[in-house]
Amino acid sequence: MKHASKNTIQRLAPFLEQVRRLPSLKEKKPGVYYLRSKAFMHFHEEGVEIYADVRLTQPGFDRFHCSTKQQQQELLRLIAKALAC
Repeated sequence: MKHASKNTIQRLAPFLEQVRRLPSLKEKKPGVYYLRSKAFMHFHEEGVEIYADVRLTQPGFDRFHCSTKQQQQELLRLIAKALAC
């Protein structure tokens, strides 16, 4: 599974606009987010499917399917909950 291309990141634009409004995250480059000094989220693609690797729990990443708006909204909810802790 390869890292998300520029075109894939552009497909995620509405979702990423919502992510950018969350507190504490810094977007180092399009689609790559850090929380403090640690990588927090980045994206992969396989065919037309999009996946997010997100560090919701320590120490590693959890992978989430985020191709649809419903999947993206659920992921946004989980991220907001994790950042509220």
